[in-house]
Amino acid sequence: MVSESAALHFTIEPTSNPTPADHRADLIANPAFGRVFTDHMAIVKYTEGRGWHDARITARKPLTLDPAASVLHYAQEIFEGMKAYRTEGGGIATFRPEENARRFRASAERMAMADLPQEIFMQAVDELVKIDQDWVPTGEGKSLYLRPFMIATEVFLGVKPASEYLFIVIACPVGAYFGSGCVSVWVSEDYTRAAPGGTGAAKCGGNYAASLVAQRGSKMHGCDQVLFLDSREQRFVEEMGGMNVMFLRDDNTLVTPPLTGTILPGITRDAILQLAKDRGLKIEQTPLEIDEIFAGAASGRYKEAFACGTAAVISPIGALRRTGGEAVFGDGKTPGEVSLAIKKALTDIQAGKTNDAHGWIHAIT
Repeated sequence: MVSESAALHFTIEPTSNPTPADHRADLIANPAFGRVFTDHMAIVKYTEGRGWHDARITARKPLTLDPAASVLHYAQEIFEGMKAYRTEGGGIATFRPEENARRFRASAERMAMADLPQEIFMQAVDELVKIDQDWVPTGEGKSLYLRPFMIATEVFLGVKPASEYLFIVIACPVGAYFGSGCVSVWVSEDYTRAAPGGTGAAKCGGNYAASLVAQRGSKMHGCDQVLFLDSREQRFVEEMGGMNVMFLRDDNTLVTPPLTGTILPGITRDAILQLAKDRGLKIEQTPLEIDEIFAGAASGRYKEAFACGTAAVISPIGALRRTGGEAVFGDGKTPGEVSLAIKKALTDIQAGKTNDAHGWIHAIT
């Protein structure tokens, strides 16, 4: 229930130039991820001393920023990734949006940004989905990807937390992030994603910018993604460029690195761990040495590996590669049975095809 103290009134300003229905149908038939956007956006302003105000749903359009806006110089910026799904009953729902709101607030705290109440986050997402509900695609693996984000807009050159912010939500219809097969992953031995005391657990753009040079390097080695190791010893598995990572041992134990501050606490990650428990798998959140993973893949001790996140849900890993070696899981081409079963269990809940035993679905329409 929305509390009166935190909720805002959203002014609804429909676009005067909506996308024609036939053109919209063409756009959402097979959309490239992150390339096609809906007609509207949600926007809320923050001013120190006044708080959050001027909440609107308006036509999606370019932003006007002063060249001295703080975000352009000191990178006070955070974001979330979430999806809206068409359900079996004909409605539209999001998946655990309160967890996205909670993580957004944690990211804001780490980046010394304004605190956005959960109620406003949820309102903005719900109102945008309602007005752009015709953009939510139907079909296996399709959804409306939602990108809530906050930027510092104070016009000031100086190293301090900004006093003015914009919170915005935009949306784009999407299909599968990766194909149906396995991905190959390059283990970076030159770059790290995050360090203790840093921003690894915050969802801020700087983390992703820092990963791009390693991601580019993975392509040069013929791989789809990059896996980072810890910054102290370059010895323990941490996180991929934009996803958490998990491994299945031959004793039916799902193993993943622990959340110690350098890894993003993934919402999909958390749901997968719960669904794995529901299936009777054992769970270990423990430091994983990369050498152990390579040796375990060779011996058959590690049977499956996969990356997980909102965009891709679960992406089976066929092989990890590094200088001088390769770790192959299964035949390196066929996704593992357990990975696929957990993915199906999760996507069935998101699509309303099965019982939502954990109360993860938030109905919007």
